[in-house]
Amino acid sequence: MTAIERNAIDLNDTDGFWSASIEHRQAAFEALREQPGLPFFPEPVLGLAPRGPGYYALTRMDDILRASRDPARFISGRGSGSAVDLPPELADLGQSMITMDGPRHGRLRRIVSRAFTPRMLDAVVENVAHVAAGIVDEVIGRGEFDAVADVAAELPLRVICDMTGVPASQQGFVSEQTNRMLGIADPDYVVDQDDPMQVMSDASRRLSELMLDLAAHRSARPGDDLISTLVSAQIDGEALSPSELASFFILLVGAGNETTRNAISWGIELLSRFPEQRAIWLSDLDAVTPTAVEEIVRWSTPVMFQRRTVAEQAEPAELGGQLLGPGDKILMFYWAANRDPRHFSDPDRFDVLRSPNPHIGFGGPGPHFCLGAHLARREISVIFRELLTRMPDLRVTGEPVRLRSALVNGIKSLPVTSTPGGSTSEVHRGAA
Repeated sequence: MTAIERNAIDLNDTDGFWSASIEHRQAAFEALREQPGLPFFPEPVLGLAPRGPGYYALTRMDDILRASRDPARFISGRGSGSAVDLPPELADLGQSMITMDGPRHGRLRRIVSRAFTPRMLDAVVENVAHVAAGIVDEVIGRGEFDAVADVAAELPLRVICDMTGVPASQQGFVSEQTNRMLGIADPDYVVDQDDPMQVMSDASRRLSELMLDLAAHRSARPGDDLISTLVSAQIDGEALSPSELASFFILLVGAGNETTRNAISWGIELLSRFPEQRAIWLSDLDAVTPTAVEEIVRWSTPVMFQRRTVAEQAEPAELGGQLLGPGDKILMFYWAANRDPRHFSDPDRFDVLRSPNPHIGFGGPGPHFCLGAHLARREISVIFRELLTRMPDLRVTGEPVRLRSALVNGIKSLPVTSTPGGSTSEVHRGAA
């Protein structure tokens, strides 16, 4: 890319930059990485939210690692999923661990982490295998189907709803509200583009109301699910308040559902695009699965950025050759860092054997590393074992319909085909 083209890159342009080809995005971020200092961008216009002063884009792995490891200076509490400061009412509603700092963040993470008892984790892991097998049972005889709607979206949604005790009758509602909450720039999910902040607020409120109703029910009639554990028992003398519980649920269905869904979607697309990588994986399923899963997460990077803000009390600091002071915003583009040639050999290549693979597809190091990374890895591993062994000729028949978003590297639809047939899964035979 020429210098003129570098100056024309607009990271706020969802219709242009984020909807262009993956190759164009790769070339643009390569140009930004080579620029001295940190490139600066004005903030996007988002509904009625006031326009702020702008942000610096971090596209090099080393810069993102340094910011992630200094949470006292680069804070999350001013917002994490948007360069735009959220209105107070929406910020309060979405006040989850991902937008908290210091002691409060540590307290919530500690409570949630310890609610995942060994018994509960064993049950969740076992359930993932049964859910994945059941999903493939549903599609294996069709011949043609949508890999997103029928497979990738179903697995994490069912697992999370089972884990939290959300009834099957409400799973479609959870999916719809999550799509609206994270797809505010996509007309397929949000018809009225006049005030996307209001759309996000309404979706978050509806999910919050669902969880508060469920928590009240579980408080009176506890079950074996995660929500029963969080509402009926104190952990080390601490428990989540109702609003904290609702915010945790919103984070869980947002980060845990959408990100795993999109990693699986991209994995199916990539294995069809690169059949030699599928053959390598199938040649030694047990040995290749761990590296293949990490490579799918690196290549897709479902959450493409997170924001940090320099704390008001912090001293000015240099990052990437740029002096940053209190109030300055940075957007850490994980997607770009996961293709940084200083850390990855031939970074644009999809390689299921890639090792080492120091990607940050689950976030950078530090207190905000993804709490659900282990579950996500398990879900991706299990569903691809089912697909590779039971539908080995699965292939994509059309271009992926991508989500219009700068935050989520999403696929909305992915048509696939395979030879109809197959048998009942090993999991289901063993359970019969």
